[in-house]
Amino acid sequence: MSRGGVGVPVFALAPYRGVARRVVLAYKERGRRDLAAGLERVLAEALCELPGVGPGADGVWWVVPVPSRRRAARARGGSHTLRLARGVAGRLAEAGRQAGVAPALRLAGGVRDSAGLGRAEREVNLAGRVRFCAEGAPPPGANVVLLDDVVTTGATAAACVRELSARGVVVTAVLALTVAG
Repeated sequence: MSRGGVGVPVFALAPYRGVARRVVLAYKERGRRDLAAGLERVLAEALCELPGVGPGADGVWWVVPVPSRRRAARARGGSHTLRLARGVAGRLAEAGRQAGVAPALRLAGGVRDSAGLGRAEREVNLAGRVRFCAEGAPPPGANVVLLDDVVTTGATAAACVRELSARGVVVTAVLALTVAG
């Protein structure tokens, strides 16, 4: 599937409705960490099947989690996407693939909760606020997959891809649990 304006292919495991929506919300907002193992497993399996996506020249599957607002991450007991990314990397390693997590992005202060915002409002909300973190970056020249929970309008994914690309990081795809719409 494709989400306009992201700049790379966007893949999702399911539409954001029904059981998939309930599972994502339970994991993300209701502290159901017991769901993590299953989510990590299906994400790792899907990652290995994405067309045109693979490990970089270094042989490593690099995963970059989409950052959360600091306040939201604190309320959730940490970044849920970082937790998933680490689990995905662990699953890949168990399958004999080299994998790494590169928490190379953060959100600057002033980013509002994006629930209820349209694409243009989300773009304004994120403008200049997705920041590169060199200490969490993958090695130079590495290919990465951006990992998200829900792709709603594509504005967050696009901002993340732009920031990584501006720093020389090659984003090959976005992989999300679900996609709205």
